[in-house]
Amino acid sequence: MESSRERGAEAVLNLKTNSSVSITYHPLFGLHDDLLLLEIDDKILPHVLNNRVIVRGQPDEDAVFCTSTTTYALKFVGTSNSVFLIPPSDCSFLNGNDVEEEKVVASVIKVAPGVMELVEVAPKLDKLKWLLAENPYKGGEEDFMEELSEMGGNWNNGLYRWEDLVDRVQASDGELREGLRAFNAVEICGYWRIVDEMYMGMVLSMVLHNSVLCGWSLGALNEDEVVGVLESDGFPREIARHCLEMYGNKVRDEDGGYLWKLDERKVCVHFARSVLSGGKMKMDSFMEKWMQKIPGGMIASFEMLEGEVLSERIGVETWIRSFSVSSLPCTPAERFAALFRERQKWESKELDPYIRDLRVPGLSSEGLLLKYTRRTQPTLDAEPIFTAR
Repeated sequence: MESSRERGAEAVLNLKTNSSVSITYHPLFGLHDDLLLLEIDDKILPHVLNNRVIVRGQPDEDAVFCTSTTTYALKFVGTSNSVFLIPPSDCSFLNGNDVEEEKVVASVIKVAPGVMELVEVAPKLDKLKWLLAENPYKGGEEDFMEELSEMGGNWNNGLYRWEDLVDRVQASDGELREGLRAFNAVEICGYWRIVDEMYMGMVLSMVLHNSVLCGWSLGALNEDEVVGVLESDGFPREIARHCLEMYGNKVRDEDGGYLWKLDERKVCVHFARSVLSGGKMKMDSFMEKWMQKIPGGMIASFEMLEGEVLSERIGVETWIRSFSVSSLPCTPAERFAALFRERQKWESKELDPYIRDLRVPGLSSEGLLLKYTRRTQPTLDAEPIFTAR
């Protein structure tokens, strides 16, 4: 009489064409809610096989699956078919010809009701923005931060190391780094911080002041020289370098090295924000005060303020006020909700700067407009108007 031996997944993996295998209940058969099937494509498989993936999310959040550069939502998809989970087995009890003479039976440990699918999604960077905003850097904290860094804790002071952010933010490492750059964060004594806008403005003003005193060209700033002078003025080295990164761009010099060139738009936008910090102003008054603050050699134009200000006509006067895209949520639903709280109707040319930075995998800007807005156009040559859907 032919005997049977229970085997694991190998019995199925080695199954030949037009052949079959019997199945039986594994001694540990049950619900096993801790075992889930994950369906992945060929693009992600190498990351899984080389242990370059991680699941992130706090207990009260939906989990996300991250490679080094991409974030995926985990979606459960049920199936009406029976999907058997067969664990690997220890086949050491089988010897030589025994395998051929015995009937192989695969042991099923669980019947899976479905699989987890991966859907590429945008990183959850609003939480990163919120964490960074808890404790912006305002200067004069170096001794405290060095002591804190040595002790290896933050005591809930709103200070976060890289590993703290990785643990809390649902984003891949690459997307998290991009988010830190987008929010102008800087690492100080091991902690990632955003810098208070007024303090950063003071640093920029010192760069401009010293450029006059030292004869620096705003289009060819030497990093070591600028940082050295700012350090002598009492600013931390990291902040001095961060100022150049925030308001400038690296350019090659004639010797193949690098210099910094202050970005005209970034500098002009900074001073526009400063002028409007007290609230809305008449356009003529704003333009006059703004132009007075622009550094020599730079030319400001109102077009630079796209996505930074809103204007409205009240009677015969045009008024302007600050409304920066950087202050808006990163998720599309919350972004459009905030925009339509600000204005019930938007013209296309006004709305575009406030949604241009939105990135949703598989959905273009036109797709976002279709999903979240209603478009009206009285005549073919009229500017489209968008309202909330």
